[in-house]
Amino acid sequence: MKKLGLSLLFCALLPLPAVAQEKAMTLMLDWFVNPNHGPIVIAQQKGYFEQQGLKITVQEPADPSMPPKLVAAGKADLAISYQPNLTIDVAAGLPLIRAATLVATPLNTLMVLDNKKLKDLSDLKGKKIGIAIAGNEEATIGTMLGSQGVAYDDVEIIHVGWALSSSLASGKVDAIWGGFRNFETNQLAIEGYESKAFFPEEHGVPAYDELVFVANANTYDKAAIQAFNRAIEQATTYIVNHPNQAWNEFVTYSPDTLNNELNKRAWKDTLTRFALRPSAVDLKRYDDYAQFMFKHKIIASVPAAADYVPDLN
Repeated sequence: MKKLGLSLLFCALLPLPAVAQEKAMTLMLDWFVNPNHGPIVIAQQKGYFEQQGLKITVQEPADPSMPPKLVAAGKADLAISYQPNLTIDVAAGLPLIRAATLVATPLNTLMVLDNKKLKDLSDLKGKKIGIAIAGNEEATIGTMLGSQGVAYDDVEIIHVGWALSSSLASGKVDAIWGGFRNFETNQLAIEGYESKAFFPEEHGVPAYDELVFVANANTYDKAAIQAFNRAIEQATTYIVNHPNQAWNEFVTYSPDTLNNELNKRAWKDTLTRFALRPSAVDLKRYDDYAQFMFKHKIIASVPAAADYVPDLN
């Protein structure tokens, strides 16, 4: 008994094993929480980040243009951006890398009302096209119109801010660029308007990843990003396997703002757009789009995808 007592005393005096610390990371969204962010919200709600040893603080930006800049400045660990914007930022010298893909297909469209007056892109000659913000519209809209024999100078571009749907519905413009196929289509339908979308990837614009996660090229934590990607992949798999149950769990994140008809419809239309393998990447896809932007003078030099799209598997 004495030996047993001494053994217990000795064990009690040994230092306790260190408790693994959670890795804290901030994630800046591209906009307020919406169905495009489904895997992020589900990973939070179901504890997938925690299981990977991560504590993710999700932040919504006051200015949607700022998240990548904040990451480049070391003010956030991760941000959601767009593949074309990432290439533009890298070409401009911002220290950013692509860390993962969230939405793996284009969502943007050139949208018109389905009133039988505008049957194809050639009917847009002499018409007004509303855009939210200036960017690469000359290259994208110009390429789409050019595929149907219409010059970019043959249309009038009007800045309508974020009032895309209302500008189209009211007749202020004849078409809108920047309306997402999973949102604006549904918003117009709810308001009683049928719309018709022309998809850029079907009219000469190279395919691209709509939403990607970006990190600081100089300070990113590879192991943490790998853990983050595992959680996002697990959440995406859950959403695809259990879309209705996942929807119910998604809206509990913020019932007052998420549980509405528009988001419910958008949720269904976004399910097939999520990247099933967030860490997987096609370098040629990035290089092709960079060449497209360079050709249209959106960027002055062509960054090699291998330099800002590292292998994080």
